[in-house]
Amino acid sequence: MLSNFESWLTSQGLSEGLAQALEFSAALAALLLLALLTGWAALRFLAPLFERTAQRSSSKWDDTLVERLFFKRSAYLLPSLAVYLACDLIYPPASPSGTLFKRAALILFVIISVRVLDAFLSALHDIYRLHGADRAKPIRGYIQAVTILVYIMAGIFIVAIATGQSPWGILTVLGGLTAVLLLVFKDTLLGFVASIQLSTNDMVQVGDWIEMPKYGADGEVIDISINTIKVRNWDKTIATIPTYALVSDSFKNWRGMAESGGRRIKRALLLDMNSIRFCSEEMLRRFAHIELLTPYLTSKGTEIAAYNAEHHPDPSSRLNGRQQTNIGILRAYIIAYLKHHPQIRQDMTFLVRQLEPTPQGLPMEIYVFSRQQAWADYEAVQADIFDHILAAVPEFGLRIFQFPAGHDLKGVLHP
Repeated sequence: MLSNFESWLTSQGLSEGLAQALEFSAALAALLLLALLTGWAALRFLAPLFERTAQRSSSKWDDTLVERLFFKRSAYLLPSLAVYLACDLIYPPASPSGTLFKRAALILFVIISVRVLDAFLSALHDIYRLHGADRAKPIRGYIQAVTILVYIMAGIFIVAIATGQSPWGILTVLGGLTAVLLLVFKDTLLGFVASIQLSTNDMVQVGDWIEMPKYGADGEVIDISINTIKVRNWDKTIATIPTYALVSDSFKNWRGMAESGGRRIKRALLLDMNSIRFCSEEMLRRFAHIELLTPYLTSKGTEIAAYNAEHHPDPSSRLNGRQQTNIGILRAYIIAYLKHHPQIRQDMTFLVRQLEPTPQGLPMEIYVFSRQQAWADYEAVQADIFDHILAAVPEFGLRIFQFPAGHDLKGVLHP
């Protein structure tokens, strides 16, 4: 078509060079006009048609495609395709100008296709999250890996189109640069492999509470990507951890605690061993008025009386026979108190035990599980329990160990 136009210009007395320049300008103007018209038509009619159809449907996943501009980006494929096809009509086969425009159209087609695939992959991730599956099995790392691969392949095809070479030949050349590529993309590759391991083994999910002191992380996981995992610490700072670090290093995941329905309370009271003694009759009568202790004192008293009646111990020493101690009754009281506490799980580990004596006293450890798992509520339950127990200890003739303070020394020096 343009060869006839060039011949006509030459016949009108124009030089061959000027005729070729006008021919090139006319072709460029025609192709640009075609691209603008087809692009306008696609954006004005086709894209809105698909978007309205998606929005009117009952499903939600196609709305995500609209939000990610999938249809608008796809509309731009039409102008590049129209320009490519028009080159065969305007230029003769193997024409240098026609080859140039066709290559430009193909490069534009590849760039737009990558953008369309990027929007589709982003929409795919949003749809996955919409169904709530991303919390248990995050796929963002996989989406990012596929996106990177798509962009790399697009770059290879663009170079192949621009140079007129086969893309497989370029891939062969890149194969020789594998070591360099591995070095450049080391973190990405490690993160991708780590993402697969984390997902396959269900090691961490968005929303998990994890601790990783090495990276200053102690809080909730808010994002998992191919390179990094973001943790919002309880002080509202954000800690960023390399994804592969969760595979190569150790970390604590509190998800098991959240799923169990209880949160452990593990704390010990340090009792002054000088205050431990056998219970006198007067002490036992006083303890009998404590309602929580009545069943224990009754059964224990019957048991001890039966034992002593059977063995007839010498009453001249309290070490003969069996006697109740104030620390034993305190332990029984703590057990009874916790058994009746509405916020303590009775179906999980339940221990009130003595640990090895220390220079600071005899530790009596409480090892139980609270129903409350939220931090503030859990601390409130724990504080309520120990407020009561610390206040109850003196009622049993016992003392909590405490290092001498200034007030104590003042009392000794100035009685």
